[in-house]
Amino acid sequence: MRIGSVELSSVVRLAPMAGITNPPFRLVAKECGSALTTSEEIAAVALCMRSARTLEMSRLLPGERPLAMQLLGRDPAVLAEAARVLEGMGADIVDLNMGCPVQKVVKKGEGAALMQDPKHAALIFRAMRSAIRVPLTIKIRCGWDEHHENAVEIARVAEAEGVDAITIHPRSRAQQFQGKAKWDVIGEVVGHVSIPVTGNGDVLSMSDARGMMAETGCHAVMIGRGALGRPWVFDHTFEQLPADVRYAYKTRIIHRHADLILSFFPEKYALIQLRKHVAWYVAGLGNSNALRRAIYGSPDCQAVWKLFMEFWDNAAECEA
Repeated sequence: MRIGSVELSSVVRLAPMAGITNPPFRLVAKECGSALTTSEEIAAVALCMRSARTLEMSRLLPGERPLAMQLLGRDPAVLAEAARVLEGMGADIVDLNMGCPVQKVVKKGEGAALMQDPKHAALIFRAMRSAIRVPLTIKIRCGWDEHHENAVEIARVAEAEGVDAITIHPRSRAQQFQGKAKWDVIGEVVGHVSIPVTGNGDVLSMSDARGMMAETGCHAVMIGRGALGRPWVFDHTFEQLPADVRYAYKTRIIHRHADLILSFFPEKYALIQLRKHVAWYVAGLGNSNALRRAIYGSPDCQAVWKLFMEFWDNAAECEA
């Protein structure tokens, strides 16, 4: 699959998630097989003001390219300038967030709220497309609510304004992340545009990804929550591995992720990230609730890691 000038090596890739798809997690996902990763949403206004925190969010690690960087905003001129900044910082693709359902975002007319005004969206696409040379993509939902599902309309407007590819998460803004994703909407978008369409929603395995592609005709699949604590979901071979090999694989990936967290972030934020990801890595395992309580009460990264490894080694013995 190609997105403009960017060739992708696989049909599965990591979805952008606020507070999660930072460089360590993106790199781990890529090393597991994600063809492309996307940054968490970057506020266009803050980026244009050169906010230190926003510039830090825009950093990338050697080895994680190709990388898409996602912008959040609603002003065409500001988004165009922010897109230029991201291109200069090394983004291989610039993505526009048109799917975030969070109230503090949509009340400013950003994220999923952009789908309510196709004419304004067209102005944004035009401004951003003229500002950068790298591919421009968008991530949308099926619409605002069940009475206003206009994904096909937005997709057609995007294609007409030079957008290179579309990702659709087929839940409405009103659904947030609840209910079943409407995969048929992905198929409708595929049938109405000629640019690549990526599907997203309710994909927890490579088998699910293959099922989505067969059912909808989408060109690729983006995995978000299904990758939390399971970045090996992007590995086409993982499901066929023997249990002992899978355990060794998981252990190596978790060690790699922890090392990246500790080397990339200052201690205070590294502790937040390590706690969060360790909790996801043990989800579903016996007595994991007790471990989560213990790690969230631990004072530092060393204590969290010690608790995790004791639990993880015991889990391996139980599986043997």
